[in-house]
Amino acid sequence: MAFSVPGKARTRLSPADRTPPPEIVERIEDVDVSSEMQDSYLEYAYSVIYARALPDARDGLKPVQRRILYMMSEMGLRPDRGHVKSARVTGEVMGKLHPHGDGAIYDALVRMAQDFTLRVPLVDGHGNFGSLDDGPAASRYTEARLAAVSLEMTADIDEDTVDFQSNYDSSQQEPVVLPSAIPNLLVNGASGIAVGMATNMAPHNLIEVVGAAKHLLENPDASLDDLMAYVPGPDLPGGGTIVGLAGIREAYETGRGSFRTRAKARVEQLTARKTGLVITELPYLIGPEKVIEKIKDGVNGKKLQGISDVADLSDRQHGLRLVIGIKTGFNPDAVLEQLYKHTPLEDGFAINNVALVDGGPQTLGLRELLRVYLDHRIEVVTRRSRFRLARRQERLHLVEGLLIAILDIDEVIQVIRTSDDSAEASTRLQSVFDLSQLQAEYILELRLRRLTKFSRIELETEKAQLQAEIAELEAILASPARIRTVVADELDDVAERFGTPRRTLLTEAKASIASVGSRKSASSGPALEIADSPAVIYLSTTGRTVRVDLPEGAAAPAVAPRRSKHDAVLSSLLTTARAEIAAVTNRGRAIRFSPVDLPVVPANAIHLAAGARIAEYLGGLGKGERVLALISLAAEAAPIALGTAQGVVKRVTPGAWPNRPDFEIIALKVGDEVVGVAHAADDRELVFAASDAQLLHFAAAAVRPQGAPAGGMAGISLGREAKAIGFFVVDPAAENVVVTVSVPLATLPGTDPGRGKVSAFGEFPGKGRATGGVRAHAFLKGEGMLSLAWVGPQPARAVGSDGSARQLPEALAKRDASGVPLDNVVASVGAAVGAESLALAAAPADPVAADADADADNEDTLF
Repeated sequence: MAFSVPGKARTRLSPADRTPPPEIVERIEDVDVSSEMQDSYLEYAYSVIYARALPDARDGLKPVQRRILYMMSEMGLRPDRGHVKSARVTGEVMGKLHPHGDGAIYDALVRMAQDFTLRVPLVDGHGNFGSLDDGPAASRYTEARLAAVSLEMTADIDEDTVDFQSNYDSSQQEPVVLPSAIPNLLVNGASGIAVGMATNMAPHNLIEVVGAAKHLLENPDASLDDLMAYVPGPDLPGGGTIVGLAGIREAYETGRGSFRTRAKARVEQLTARKTGLVITELPYLIGPEKVIEKIKDGVNGKKLQGISDVADLSDRQHGLRLVIGIKTGFNPDAVLEQLYKHTPLEDGFAINNVALVDGGPQTLGLRELLRVYLDHRIEVVTRRSRFRLARRQERLHLVEGLLIAILDIDEVIQVIRTSDDSAEASTRLQSVFDLSQLQAEYILELRLRRLTKFSRIELETEKAQLQAEIAELEAILASPARIRTVVADELDDVAERFGTPRRTLLTEAKASIASVGSRKSASSGPALEIADSPAVIYLSTTGRTVRVDLPEGAAAPAVAPRRSKHDAVLSSLLTTARAEIAAVTNRGRAIRFSPVDLPVVPANAIHLAAGARIAEYLGGLGKGERVLALISLAAEAAPIALGTAQGVVKRVTPGAWPNRPDFEIIALKVGDEVVGVAHAADDRELVFAASDAQLLHFAAAAVRPQGAPAGGMAGISLGREAKAIGFFVVDPAAENVVVTVSVPLATLPGTDPGRGKVSAFGEFPGKGRATGGVRAHAFLKGEGMLSLAWVGPQPARAVGSDGSARQLPEALAKRDASGVPLDNVVASVGAAVGAESLALAAAPADPVAADADADADNEDTLF
């Protein structure tokens, strides 16, 4: 057989030259298909679970997120430097650490830069990083750098704080976990779908999480209730309202639960004849375009009625503003209930706290999440302290050698000059001056300019500093308590620098009744509105408010005989569930709101601790601004009386209120503020209490009602350097008491309980308006002013700054007595639940106490 090769002369091979082809050996293995598929599937599942979908419980990051932050740190993309193209970051991460698609890397980078996704964004993005309704621009158009908080995620990573591992091709090292000085997993949450499991964790407030972590650090056996006193619930980036807390507690206990979120909506007068709903906050990860689309579908499908139009007026300056117009003749609250049912204005969130712990997925509750993080931080601080101790000991060893050389520098130079080479010089230096090899080598490299007198002083100073640092590090490593203290201090630092106030309102109010079921009427459409039944709204002196619904024709609840937390009533108002009422602040501002969404408590078991914080419920309060009372805006309501710190009194005729969400109810002078507000008919008595223990009361009829813009008239004549600390409205026919508390002038506020007394209001004679009144408290030596005064119906309730009950003297004292020592500091005094308390209870001695968080509150429900 012959063959030819193109381009060459033909050659004919003889049979002897022909070589048979090598024998082909076939190898066929029988493999069980089901076994092969199982092994391959397990490998795939393992890869997805451990290398892609689930975060590590220590730093709260998935591998791609951790690699992005680490690589950006290695690239020097600090907050004080310029942004770089996101494509460059994506390329570096993909080429060196994450051998996957650039799309997955860029998506993770974008998510870490979105302030509506993370509670504390980790990447500072520049450009179009998307919105709730639209995706981001391509990586070639956007720029990124590390956010300031991310420096805390990677801080001290070069000090042997965490383990490193080889990358995918063993060409570089990458961290197994980041040091993570912030509890990132709880603060920013996580979501991911693995094989056979998934995770979905809600964001939380950094300040609250740090508080819980510190408490668990100090009290390892702390209960879930103790921790929930610090972390009452999630804090979503977009705000909104969480309704119903039972699912949150279940999630914190078992790692799984659910809750519902509502948009923050209010009724506004859009024009003189048109009312609308204004949405300023939406549920988590819900965009306005999705809401508008669902509203249009509902109107076209006849599921929603009473809506005339919807417009998205959001902008960067004012934030989200979704305006829904209401047709004439429709109740805006009923329309809102329909929207809660048929649109994403009310949405659910299912918590599934699955994270990697010790290399395996686990479902963790709140306590377990905090415990894993704290153990990680303790290990980081321990390893960092060991690293720093070793480095400082090495440096001290060199500094001591240098000091020896400088003291005998002439002899050192002589030894070096008479040596044949550097090896001999090193050996001779070690033998002559008793130095180590490391010290000798360091001296041989010494520059001549280090031989000055000033350099010697510097070295001695450095030696002393190194010795002090070594002693401190050794003390830290020798004491687990010191290590925990360092961890707690560092948590405090990040909370102070990066913490922000809570955005999401937590309330025990039930989810929308529309989501449970509704009655239908042929004439009016869906009857979804809550019945406008009589109700009493209570506001405690600690700033909590609840609604008590009453049956038709029922009287107000009876006085509660049992004391409980937050039970001192600052103000109460008999109204209806859907009435428009207002909260009056110390700035003289009235803020309209409806009590329809307030937490409801039964009339036979009123528990003010279950109330929502009025400052969070209203929103928009300025710094130092606090709510003093609740008033009715109805035209038929009694006139509203106000008293100011400068002794001004005013009665306002109700009814002619400005058509705005908030308005001024009194024109205050510079430096003045309102100290008391209440409804006051002509048959009531107006009472002023001054800091110099003067008390004045006169008939309300003596004050002519004025319009809202007026500034009032003289109420009490104040002494020099005195000011009014309380203004009250009382029924002269009721059994009223006067409570006064004095403290020594030399003590800090809130440290000395002082002396208190309770006197019968009938012992104080009435005086004319604009007079000085009569003495209400006799000061002892060292005293000169009242810290607190209150006038109202019996029984008086006293509480501390955390809402805990305080004991007042039981026996009535003379009006000018000096009182008896109190057992505990009294922050505020108010009326009892159920008492006739339309008048204002005293403002707390500390102006911030009325709206302060009850940090020591261990109630099951906190807001």
